[in-house]
Amino acid sequence: MDVNIVFLHDTISKDIYMSQLPAFIHLQLPNHVCKLHNAFYGLKHALIAWYHALKSFLLHFRFVSSKSDTSLFIYNRGSILTYFLVYVDNLLLTGNDELFLKQFQDALASQFSLKDLGTPIHFLGVEIVPTSHGLFLSQHHYIRYLLQTHNMHDDARPVNTHLSTTCNLTSGDVSSCDDTIYCQLVDSLQYLSHMPC
Repeated sequence: MDVNIVFLHDTISKDIYMSQLPAFIHLQLPNHVCKLHNAFYGLKHALIAWYHALKSFLLHFRFVSSKSDTSLFIYNRGSILTYFLVYVDNLLLTGNDELFLKQFQDALASQFSLKDLGTPIHFLGVEIVPTSHGLFLSQHHYIRYLLQTHNMHDDARPVNTHLSTTCNLTSGDVSSCDDTIYCQLVDSLQYLSHMPC
């Protein structure tokens, strides 16, 4: 699901002031500032206000916040098991009870303006493939992107070294290699080693 206009009209728990907008300066009080009562798009506190409003709704609905990931909420009552993942204004909902999922989605839509995007194929770069046993998560597209970005095409051959075979290394401090590309690739590979492939 996608939340429409997620940052608009949420209440703010702090006092926040802003300068008057150039087109709306009060003629008698040009040096005064405006006190905000609601969040609006672009306000850095708006994301926090949105998250707290959603979290409050989920806890009221008897979801529990995951101890390992603050963006994951779990509903586990009787035989019903439901997972709800939040990423800014993108929401992912899955569970084992279709009736509960529908009731929850209707309740959520009554509180927030939602757009149901249907069954997900990708979420945050992870490919989601439904199977008869559950969901299969894959990083196939990300791996292919890495290979193409670093010129590792289908005709690439394996080598016995982790060092570049196309870069001239010198004994001094100067070399013809750009170490930022190497570091980015190592970071990407480390990320992949902790994700499902």
